[in-house]
Amino acid sequence: MFVHFGPNTFSGLEWGKGTEAEDLFNPTDLDCRQWAATAKAAGMKGIIVTAKHHDGFCLWPSKTTTHTVAQSSWRDGKGDVLAELSEACREYGIKFGVYISPWDRNHPAYGTPEYNNVYTQALEEVHSQYGPMFEHWFDGANGEGPNGKKQVYDWDTFRATVRRLSPDAVMFSDIGPGCRWVGNERGRACETNWSTLNTEGFTPGAGAPPTDTLQQGNVYGAHWVPVEADVSIRPGWFWRESENDKVKSVDDLMSIWLSSVGRNSVLLLNVPPDTRGRICEVDSLRLVEFREAREAVFGTDLAADAKIRKRQGGKVWEITLPEYRSFDYVQLQEDIRYGQRISSFRVEIQDFDVALDNGGWMTIAEGTTIGYKRIIPTKPCKTKRLRVVITGSHDRPVLESVSLFSKN
Repeated sequence: MFVHFGPNTFSGLEWGKGTEAEDLFNPTDLDCRQWAATAKAAGMKGIIVTAKHHDGFCLWPSKTTTHTVAQSSWRDGKGDVLAELSEACREYGIKFGVYISPWDRNHPAYGTPEYNNVYTQALEEVHSQYGPMFEHWFDGANGEGPNGKKQVYDWDTFRATVRRLSPDAVMFSDIGPGCRWVGNERGRACETNWSTLNTEGFTPGAGAPPTDTLQQGNVYGAHWVPVEADVSIRPGWFWRESENDKVKSVDDLMSIWLSSVGRNSVLLLNVPPDTRGRICEVDSLRLVEFREAREAVFGTDLAADAKIRKRQGGKVWEITLPEYRSFDYVQLQEDIRYGQRISSFRVEIQDFDVALDNGGWMTIAEGTTIGYKRIIPTKPCKTKRLRVVITGSHDRPVLESVSLFSKN
Protein backbone atom coordinates (compact mmCIF):
# COMPACT_ATOMS: atom_id res chain seq x y z
CA MET A 1 0.00 0.00 0.00
CA PHE A 2 1.23 3.45 -0.99
CA VAL A 3 -0.04 6.17 1.39
CA HIS A 4 0.03 9.76 0.16
CA PHE A 5 -0.70 11.97 3.17
CA GLY A 6 0.30 15.50 4.15
CA PRO A 7 -0.68 19.15 3.61
CA ASN A 8 -1.99 18.28 0.12
CA THR A 9 -4.67 16.19 1.80
CA PHE A 10 -6.10 19.43 3.17
CA SER A 11 -5.34 21.81 0.28
CA GLY A 12 -6.55 19.56 -2.54
CA LEU A 13 -3.26 19.99 -4.42
CA GLU A 14 -1.22 17.18 -5.93
CA TRP A 15 2.03 19.12 -5.60
CA GLY A 16 2.12 21.52 -2.67
CA LYS A 17 3.88 24.85 -3.18
CA GLY A 18 5.93 24.64 0.00
CA THR A 19 4.48 27.90 1.29
CA GLU A 20 1.54 26.30 3.09
CA ALA A 21 1.20 27.13 6.78
CA GLU A 22 2.10 24.24 9.08
CA ASP A 23 -1.33 24.47 10.74
CA LEU A 24 -2.91 23.40 7.45
CA PHE A 25 -1.95 19.86 8.44
CA ASN A 26 -4.54 19.01 11.08
CA PRO A 27 -6.10 15.54 10.89
CA THR A 28 -9.09 15.35 13.23
CA ASP A 29 -8.96 11.62 14.00
CA LEU A 30 -5.63 10.15 12.86
CA ASP A 31 -5.63 6.37 13.24
CA CYS A 32 -2.60 4.61 11.76
CA ARG A 33 -3.82 1.35 13.25
CA GLN A 34 -6.79 1.63 10.90
CA TRP A 35 -4.38 2.02 7.97
CA ALA A 36 -2.46 -1.09 8.99
CA ALA A 37 -5.65 -3.06 9.67
CA THR A 38 -6.97 -2.08 6.25
CA ALA A 39 -3.75 -3.15 4.54
CA LYS A 40 -3.85 -6.47 6.40
CA ALA A 41 -7.49 -7.08 5.45
CA ALA A 42 -6.66 -6.27 1.82
CA GLY A 43 -3.89 -8.89 1.73
CA MET A 44 -1.12 -6.31 1.42
CA LYS A 45 2.34 -6.99 2.80
CA GLY A 46 3.68 -3.49 3.41
CA ILE A 47 2.94 0.24 3.64
CA ILE A 48 5.07 3.01 2.11
CA VAL A 49 4.14 6.49 3.38
CA THR A 50 5.03 9.89 1.92
CA ALA A 51 7.05 11.02 4.95
CA LYS A 52 8.00 14.15 2.97
CA HIS A 53 6.50 15.16 -0.36
CA HIS A 54 7.70 17.91 -2.72
CA ASP A 55 6.28 20.64 -0.44
CA GLY A 56 8.97 19.77 2.11
CA PHE A 57 6.56 19.16 5.01
CA CYS A 58 7.81 16.35 7.28
CA LEU A 59 5.36 13.97 8.96
CA TRP A 60 7.88 13.55 11.77
CA PRO A 61 9.46 16.25 14.01
CA SER A 62 12.60 16.62 11.91
CA LYS A 63 15.47 18.79 13.06
CA THR A 64 16.38 19.55 9.45
CA THR A 65 13.56 22.05 8.89
CA THR A 66 10.87 24.13 10.56
CA HIS A 67 8.26 22.79 8.14
CA THR A 68 7.10 19.78 10.18
CA VAL A 69 4.33 18.40 12.37
CA ALA A 70 6.16 19.90 15.37
CA GLN A 71 5.30 23.40 14.15
CA SER A 72 1.63 22.56 13.58
CA SER A 73 -1.14 22.75 16.12
CA TRP A 74 -2.00 19.10 15.52
CA ARG A 75 -1.65 17.35 18.88
CA ASP A 76 -0.14 20.56 20.25
CA GLY A 77 2.94 20.06 18.12
CA LYS A 78 3.75 16.72 19.74
CA GLY A 79 2.40 14.47 17.01
CA ASP A 80 4.53 12.07 14.96
CA VAL A 81 2.88 10.21 12.08
CA LEU A 82 5.91 8.00 11.43
CA ALA A 83 6.09 6.89 15.07
CA GLU A 84 2.42 5.93 15.08
CA LEU A 85 2.50 4.23 11.70
CA SER A 86 5.68 2.24 12.31
CA GLU A 87 4.23 0.99 15.59
CA ALA A 88 0.92 0.09 13.93
CA CYS A 89 2.75 -1.83 11.19
CA ARG A 90 4.64 -3.84 13.79
CA GLU A 91 1.39 -4.60 15.64
CA TYR A 92 -0.33 -5.90 12.50
CA GLY A 93 2.65 -7.68 10.99
CA ILE A 94 2.90 -5.23 8.08
CA LYS A 95 6.25 -4.11 6.68
CA PHE A 96 7.04 -0.39 6.92
CA GLY A 97 8.65 1.80 4.27
CA VAL A 98 9.04 5.48 3.44
CA TYR A 99 9.00 7.90 0.55
CA ILE A 100 11.12 11.01 1.19
CA SER A 101 11.10 13.40 -1.75
CA PRO A 102 14.53 14.87 -2.53
CA TRP A 103 12.80 17.85 -4.13
CA ASP A 104 11.93 20.43 -1.48
CA ARG A 105 9.93 23.52 -2.40
CA ASN A 106 10.25 24.91 1.13
CA HIS A 107 13.80 24.48 2.42
CA PRO A 108 16.00 27.56 1.89
CA ALA A 109 19.12 25.44 1.30
CA TYR A 110 17.58 23.62 -1.65
CA GLY A 111 19.62 24.36 -4.77
CA THR A 112 22.92 24.58 -2.84
CA PRO A 113 25.52 21.95 -1.89
CA GLU A 114 24.37 22.24 1.74
CA TYR A 115 20.99 20.75 0.92
CA ASN A 116 22.52 17.35 0.22
CA ASN A 117 23.66 17.33 3.86
CA VAL A 118 20.17 18.37 4.98
CA TYR A 119 18.54 15.58 2.99
CA THR A 120 21.08 13.03 4.22
CA GLN A 121 20.33 14.05 7.81
CA ALA A 122 16.63 13.55 7.14
CA LEU A 123 17.38 10.03 5.88
CA GLU A 124 19.43 9.37 9.00
CA GLU A 125 16.63 10.57 11.28
CA VAL A 126 13.95 8.43 9.67
CA HIS A 127 15.95 5.24 9.23
CA SER A 128 17.51 5.34 12.69
CA GLN A 129 14.33 6.26 14.57
CA TYR A 130 11.59 4.35 12.75
CA GLY A 131 13.30 1.39 11.10
CA PRO A 132 13.93 -1.21 10.05
CA MET A 133 12.53 -0.30 6.65
CA PHE A 134 11.58 -2.84 4.01
CA GLU A 135 11.67 -0.25 1.20
CA HIS A 136 12.86 3.29 0.59
CA TRP A 137 11.21 5.15 -2.28
CA PHE A 138 13.49 7.64 -4.07
CA ASP A 139 11.47 9.98 -6.27
CA GLY A 140 13.57 11.53 -9.03
CA ALA A 141 11.60 14.80 -9.06
CA ASN A 142 13.93 17.79 -9.32
CA GLY A 143 12.14 21.11 -9.66
CA GLU A 144 13.05 24.56 -8.44
CA GLY A 145 13.27 25.44 -4.78
CA PRO A 146 12.30 28.70 -3.06
CA ASN A 147 15.47 30.34 -4.44
CA GLY A 148 14.56 29.39 -8.01
CA LYS A 149 17.40 26.86 -8.29
CA LYS A 150 17.47 23.13 -8.85
CA GLN A 151 19.51 20.71 -6.78
CA VAL A 152 22.39 18.53 -7.94
CA TYR A 153 21.59 15.41 -5.94
CA ASP A 154 24.32 13.35 -4.29
CA TRP A 155 22.72 9.99 -5.06
CA ASP A 156 25.76 7.97 -3.98
CA THR A 157 25.61 9.43 -0.46
CA PHE A 158 21.83 9.08 -0.27
CA ARG A 159 21.94 5.39 -1.21
CA ALA A 160 24.90 4.69 1.07
CA THR A 161 23.06 6.25 4.01
CA VAL A 162 20.00 4.05 3.50
CA ARG A 163 22.17 0.97 3.03
CA ARG A 164 24.08 1.70 6.25
CA LEU A 165 20.99 2.20 8.42
CA SER A 166 18.54 -0.19 6.71
CA PRO A 167 20.77 -2.79 5.07
CA ASP A 168 17.86 -4.99 3.99
CA ALA A 169 15.75 -2.18 2.53
CA VAL A 170 14.85 -2.33 -1.16
CA MET A 171 15.64 1.04 -2.75
CA PHE A 172 13.24 2.18 -5.46
CA SER A 173 14.11 4.64 -8.23
CA ASP A 174 14.26 4.73 -12.02
CA ILE A 175 17.48 2.74 -11.76
CA GLY A 176 17.01 0.98 -8.44
CA PRO A 177 19.28 -0.39 -7.13
CA GLY A 178 16.55 -2.54 -5.55
CA CYS A 179 13.61 -2.10 -7.91
CA ARG A 180 12.69 0.25 -10.74
CA TRP A 181 9.77 2.40 -11.85
CA VAL A 182 7.47 0.78 -14.39
CA GLY A 183 7.54 3.88 -16.61
CA ASN A 184 3.90 4.90 -16.07
CA GLU A 185 1.50 5.65 -13.21
CA ARG A 186 -1.20 3.26 -14.41
CA GLY A 187 0.17 0.25 -12.54
CA ARG A 188 0.70 -1.71 -15.75
CA ALA A 189 3.86 -3.56 -16.69
CA CYS A 190 4.90 -4.55 -20.19
CA GLU A 191 4.22 -8.07 -21.48
CA THR A 192 7.96 -8.38 -22.08
CA ASN A 193 9.48 -7.56 -18.70
CA TRP A 194 13.06 -8.44 -17.83
CA SER A 195 14.10 -7.97 -14.21
CA THR A 196 17.61 -7.07 -15.38
CA LEU A 197 18.67 -3.53 -16.25
CA ASN A 198 21.74 -1.65 -17.43
CA THR A 199 22.07 1.39 -15.15
CA GLU A 200 25.47 2.81 -16.06
CA GLY A 201 25.21 6.40 -17.26
CA PHE A 202 21.67 6.89 -15.96
CA THR A 203 20.26 8.66 -12.90
CA PRO A 204 16.81 8.86 -11.30
CA GLY A 205 14.50 11.49 -12.74
CA ALA A 206 15.49 13.41 -15.87
CA GLY A 207 18.50 11.16 -16.42
CA ALA A 208 16.45 7.95 -16.35
CA PRO A 209 16.54 5.28 -19.05
CA PRO A 210 13.99 5.66 -21.87
CA THR A 211 10.43 4.66 -21.01
CA ASP A 212 10.49 1.53 -23.16
CA THR A 213 13.64 0.40 -21.34
CA LEU A 214 12.05 1.01 -17.94
CA GLN A 215 9.08 -1.06 -19.06
CA GLN A 216 10.95 -3.93 -20.68
CA GLY A 217 14.33 -3.94 -18.94
CA ASN A 218 17.41 -5.28 -20.70
CA VAL A 219 17.57 -8.94 -21.66
CA TYR A 220 21.25 -9.14 -20.68
CA GLY A 221 21.14 -6.31 -18.14
CA ALA A 222 24.04 -6.11 -15.69
CA HIS A 223 21.91 -5.61 -12.57
CA TRP A 224 18.85 -7.27 -11.04
CA VAL A 225 16.36 -4.37 -10.80
CA PRO A 226 12.81 -5.74 -11.11
CA VAL A 227 9.73 -3.60 -11.73
CA GLU A 228 7.43 -2.06 -9.14
CA ALA A 229 4.18 -0.76 -10.67
CA ASP A 230 2.54 2.17 -8.86
CA VAL A 231 -1.02 3.41 -9.30
CA SER A 232 -3.65 5.13 -7.17
CA ILE A 233 -7.02 3.64 -6.29
CA ARG A 234 -8.39 7.14 -7.05
CA PRO A 235 -7.76 9.56 -9.93
CA GLY A 236 -5.35 11.56 -7.73
CA TRP A 237 -2.60 10.55 -5.34
CA PHE A 238 -3.96 12.57 -2.41
CA TRP A 239 -7.49 12.29 -1.01
CA ARG A 240 -10.21 14.60 -2.27
CA GLU A 241 -13.83 14.43 -1.26
CA SER A 242 -14.83 15.06 -4.88
CA GLU A 243 -13.25 11.72 -5.83
CA ASN A 244 -15.13 9.56 -3.31
CA ASP A 245 -17.33 8.30 -6.15
CA LYS A 246 -14.39 7.73 -8.48
CA VAL A 247 -12.62 4.90 -6.64
CA LYS A 248 -11.53 2.23 -9.12
CA SER A 249 -13.91 -0.70 -9.57
CA VAL A 250 -13.03 -4.28 -8.71
CA ASP A 251 -12.84 -5.05 -12.43
CA ASP A 252 -10.38 -2.19 -12.93
CA LEU A 253 -8.25 -3.38 -10.02
CA MET A 254 -8.27 -6.97 -11.28
CA SER A 255 -7.15 -5.76 -14.70
CA ILE A 256 -4.32 -3.82 -13.07
CA TRP A 257 -3.40 -6.88 -10.98
CA LEU A 258 -3.11 -9.07 -14.07
CA SER A 259 -1.03 -6.39 -15.82
CA SER A 260 1.38 -5.96 -12.91
CA VAL A 261 1.64 -9.01 -10.66
CA GLY A 262 0.73 -11.10 -13.69
CA ARG A 263 3.64 -9.61 -15.65
CA ASN A 264 6.60 -10.10 -13.33
CA SER A 265 6.02 -6.97 -11.24
CA VAL A 266 5.12 -5.91 -7.72
CA LEU A 267 1.94 -3.81 -7.41
CA LEU A 268 2.11 -0.67 -5.25
CA LEU A 269 -1.48 0.55 -4.84
CA ASN A 270 -1.98 4.01 -3.40
CA VAL A 271 -4.79 4.41 -0.85
CA PRO A 272 -4.78 7.97 0.53
CA PRO A 273 -6.22 8.80 3.99
CA ASP A 274 -8.75 11.63 4.27
CA THR A 275 -8.71 14.81 6.38
CA ARG A 276 -9.66 12.76 9.43
CA GLY A 277 -6.46 10.79 9.02
CA ARG A 278 -8.39 7.62 8.21
CA ILE A 279 -8.80 5.58 5.04
CA CYS A 280 -12.20 6.38 3.60
CA GLU A 281 -14.89 3.69 3.92
CA VAL A 282 -15.44 3.41 0.17
CA ASP A 283 -11.72 2.72 -0.35
CA SER A 284 -11.43 0.13 2.41
CA LEU A 285 -14.56 -1.67 1.23
CA ARG A 286 -13.24 -1.76 -2.32
CA LEU A 287 -9.94 -3.23 -1.09
CA VAL A 288 -11.75 -6.06 0.68
CA GLU A 289 -13.86 -6.70 -2.43
CA PHE A 290 -10.66 -6.73 -4.49
CA ARG A 291 -9.10 -9.32 -2.20
CA GLU A 292 -12.21 -11.47 -2.36
CA ALA A 293 -12.16 -11.27 -6.16
CA ARG A 294 -8.50 -12.31 -6.29
CA GLU A 295 -9.05 -15.21 -3.93
CA ALA A 296 -12.14 -16.36 -5.83
CA VAL A 297 -10.00 -16.77 -8.95
CA PHE A 298 -6.52 -17.52 -7.66
CA GLY A 299 -7.34 -19.25 -4.39
CA THR A 300 -7.46 -22.76 -5.86
CA ASP A 301 -4.75 -24.13 -8.15
CA LEU A 302 -6.46 -26.60 -10.46
CA ALA A 303 -3.09 -28.15 -11.31
CA ALA A 304 -1.99 -28.72 -7.71
CA ASP A 305 -2.61 -32.48 -7.95
CA ALA A 306 -1.47 -32.88 -11.55
CA LYS A 307 1.24 -35.26 -12.72
CA ILE A 308 4.11 -33.37 -14.33
CA ARG A 309 6.66 -34.81 -16.70
CA LYS A 310 9.64 -32.75 -17.82
CA ARG A 311 11.25 -33.40 -21.19
CA GLN A 312 14.10 -32.01 -23.29
CA GLY A 313 16.09 -30.67 -20.36
CA GLY A 314 13.13 -28.82 -18.87
CA LYS A 315 12.09 -27.17 -22.13
CA VAL A 316 8.81 -29.07 -22.22
CA TRP A 317 6.52 -29.60 -19.24
CA GLU A 318 3.69 -32.09 -19.77
CA ILE A 319 0.88 -31.77 -17.24
CA THR A 320 -1.75 -34.48 -16.80
CA LEU A 321 -4.79 -33.65 -14.66
CA PRO A 322 -6.79 -36.32 -12.78
CA GLU A 323 -9.85 -35.50 -14.93
CA TYR A 324 -11.04 -32.94 -17.44
CA ARG A 325 -10.98 -29.47 -15.91
CA SER A 326 -11.94 -26.00 -17.11
CA PHE A 327 -9.67 -22.99 -16.64
CA ASP A 328 -9.20 -19.39 -17.82
CA TYR A 329 -5.68 -18.57 -16.61
CA VAL A 330 -2.29 -20.24 -16.81
CA GLN A 331 0.31 -19.10 -14.27
CA LEU A 332 4.01 -19.76 -14.85
CA GLN A 333 6.92 -19.08 -12.50
CA GLU A 334 10.66 -19.28 -13.03
CA ASP A 335 13.02 -20.14 -10.18
CA ILE A 336 14.61 -16.69 -10.03
CA ARG A 337 17.36 -17.88 -7.71
CA TYR A 338 19.01 -18.73 -11.02
CA GLY A 339 18.05 -15.45 -12.68
CA GLN A 340 15.53 -14.83 -15.43
CA ARG A 341 16.21 -16.86 -18.54
CA ILE A 342 13.08 -17.61 -20.55
CA SER A 343 12.43 -15.29 -23.50
CA SER A 344 9.49 -17.05 -25.17
CA PHE A 345 7.03 -19.87 -24.57
CA ARG A 346 3.73 -21.33 -25.66
CA VAL A 347 1.02 -23.26 -23.86
CA GLU A 348 -0.83 -26.10 -25.58
CA ILE A 349 -3.74 -28.35 -24.67
CA GLN A 350 -4.47 -31.78 -26.09
CA ASP A 351 -7.86 -32.01 -27.75
CA PHE A 352 -8.57 -35.33 -29.43
CA ASP A 353 -11.72 -33.87 -30.98
CA VAL A 354 -9.59 -31.58 -33.14
CA ALA A 355 -7.94 -33.15 -36.16
CA LEU A 356 -4.37 -31.88 -35.84
CA ASP A 357 -1.19 -33.43 -37.23
CA ASN A 358 0.67 -33.14 -33.92
CA GLY A 359 -1.41 -35.52 -31.84
CA GLY A 360 -4.22 -33.12 -31.07
CA TRP A 361 -2.04 -30.45 -29.44
CA MET A 362 -3.50 -26.97 -29.87
CA THR A 363 -1.83 -23.70 -28.87
CA ILE A 364 -3.95 -21.62 -26.48
CA ALA A 365 -1.38 -19.00 -25.41
CA GLU A 366 2.02 -17.62 -26.34
CA GLY A 367 4.25 -15.16 -24.56
CA THR A 368 7.74 -13.78 -24.08
CA THR A 369 9.20 -13.33 -20.58
CA ILE A 370 8.05 -15.11 -17.42
CA GLY A 371 10.22 -14.14 -14.44
CA TYR A 372 8.91 -14.53 -10.90
CA LYS A 373 5.28 -14.75 -12.03
CA ARG A 374 3.43 -14.59 -15.34
CA ILE A 375 -0.34 -14.97 -15.49
CA ILE A 376 -1.71 -15.56 -18.98
CA PRO A 377 -5.45 -15.13 -19.59
CA THR A 378 -6.73 -17.72 -22.08
CA LYS A 379 -10.02 -18.39 -23.76
CA PRO A 380 -12.13 -20.77 -21.61
CA CYS A 381 -10.44 -24.16 -21.92
CA LYS A 382 -11.31 -27.68 -20.83
CA THR A 383 -8.74 -30.44 -21.01
CA LYS A 384 -7.02 -33.22 -19.14
CA ARG A 385 -3.59 -32.71 -20.68
CA LEU A 386 -1.56 -29.62 -21.44
CA ARG A 387 2.06 -28.72 -21.97
CA VAL A 388 4.30 -25.70 -21.66
CA VAL A 389 6.96 -25.46 -24.37
CA ILE A 390 9.92 -23.13 -23.81
CA THR A 391 10.73 -21.82 -27.29
CA GLY A 392 13.44 -19.33 -26.30
CA SER A 393 15.90 -19.09 -23.41
CA HIS A 394 19.36 -17.59 -23.05
CA ASP A 395 20.38 -20.35 -20.63
CA ARG A 396 18.94 -23.66 -19.47
CA PRO A 397 15.34 -22.80 -18.47
CA VAL A 398 14.45 -23.33 -14.82
CA LEU A 399 10.67 -23.28 -14.72
CA GLU A 400 9.49 -23.67 -11.13
CA SER A 401 5.73 -24.14 -11.35
CA VAL A 402 2.70 -24.31 -13.62
CA SER A 403 -0.72 -23.44 -12.17
CA LEU A 404 -4.24 -23.23 -13.56
CA PHE A 405 -7.10 -21.04 -12.36
CA SER A 406 -10.74 -20.55 -13.24
CA LYS A 407 -13.01 -17.49 -13.07
CA ASN A 408 -15.91 -19.68 -11.93
